[in-house]
Amino acid sequence: MKYILRTGLIAGALLAVGCTSTAQEVDSVPTPSVDVAVSAVGIGVTSLETSMAFYQDTLGMRAIATFEISHMDEIVLVAPNGGSAIVLMEYTDGIERNVTNLPVKIVLRVPDPAALAANIRAAGYEIVREPIPSAEVGGAIVGFARDPDGYLIEILPTQP
Repeated sequence: MKYILRTGLIAGALLAVGCTSTAQEVDSVPTPSVDVAVSAVGIGVTSLETSMAFYQDTLGMRAIATFEISHMDEIVLVAPNGGSAIVLMEYTDGIERNVTNLPVKIVLRVPDPAALAANIRAAGYEIVREPIPSAEVGGAIVGFARDPDGYLIEILPTQP
């Protein structure tokens, strides 16, 4: 079943991220009867050391926990002001996994997208698109970069 969204919280959220139309067709999803919040998202990395340097030194995140599990090592990072975490996962069990250039996007909101893009560039990482207004999303400022494993980093301003 499909719905056309025209009003309400979802329409407001679409406008807040720069969508110019609130008439979006989406698949119907049942609403869970529990209160759900995303605590963290984990991404596989080729080197915890390299990825930690990027997320901590370049993006300004801070490590809040580390884990050594039988098949992987993990570092949990959060932004300086908190919020959802990113878990960097380096597999140590000898099984080869593809963790590079996957279709994954990590969206960051920052007070100064251009300054963050400059930090990323200065650290030697790719800026895919400078953070400038985009007509495709109603003129909202959007930028893109890549982390050490090729994950796409979307850079948005704190205030849309």
